[in-house]
Amino acid sequence: MNSDEILKSRFSDLSRRAFERGYNVFSDFLSMEEVSLLKSDKDIFNYRIFGGYDGAERCVAGFGEEVSDSDFPIKCIEIMPLQQKFADKLTHRDFLGAVMNLGIKRETLGDIIIKDNVGYLFCLSSIADYICDNLCRIKHTSVSCKICDSGIENFNKELQDKDIIVASLRLDAVICAVFHLSRSGAKALLLQDKVFVNHKITENGSHMLKDGDTVSLRGYGKFEVYEALRSTKKNRLVVKVGVYV
Repeated sequence: MNSDEILKSRFSDLSRRAFERGYNVFSDFLSMEEVSLLKSDKDIFNYRIFGGYDGAERCVAGFGEEVSDSDFPIKCIEIMPLQQKFADKLTHRDFLGAVMNLGIKRETLGDIIIKDNVGYLFCLSSIADYICDNLCRIKHTSVSCKICDSGIENFNKELQDKDIIVASLRLDAVICAVFHLSRSGAKALLLQDKVFVNHKITENGSHMLKDGDTVSLRGYGKFEVYEALRSTKKNRLVVKVGVYV
C-alpha cells in the first residue's frame, strides 16, 4: 500500500468514525497535495477543510454533519522578538526551523504568516502550550510566544486587484497572464502538479475557470478569479482577479 492509499484509508476511517459515533473528528494539518487527494475521493463527502483563517494553504479536515470553523482544534501563536530593534530579519524558514527543532512533527503545524518581523503560527491546539513554553530563540533572536485571542480575520491575506487580458478563461492562459509565464512554462508547472484550483491539483491546462475560483501556483503565489469585465475589440477578455500579497 503506497502513501496515497494509506492516506485515503485514513480519511475513510475518520469519515466512518464521525458517521457511526455522531461527533466531529479531525485530521492533522494537510498539505495542498493531501487536500487535493481528499477532494478527489468521491466516496467521502461529509467534511470541510479549514486552516485557521480564510485562504490558508495548510488545512485540517473536519469530518461530521455540522462542522463549523470554531470547532477546529487550531490555535494561533504570536512569536515576537523581545527586542525588535536588534532582531535578525526572520523568514518563514527561520520560524519553521526553530519550531521543528523542538521535536514537533510537521503535520501538527499549519501556515506561518509574518508581519513586521513577527510570526503568527497556526498549529494544533494540543501542542500550542508546548511551543509557547519551549520556543525562546530563533537564530540569534530571543522571542516570546503567546496564544492569540484576537479574531482570525486579522490574519487574512490582502488581495490586490488586477485586470488581465486573455483569449479565454482557460487555466493555462490565466496563470500565464497573472504570473507572466510563457505557455511552455505554464505547461511544465501543470505537469509537475504545482497548480491547484480550489485546493485540488489540476493538470489540465484547458480547464475553464469561473467566478470565485481560487488558483494556487506553488512557488509563485495565489489569486482569485472575480469576473470577466468586457471584451476587447479583438474579442479578448478583460478579467479582474485578486492576487494575494
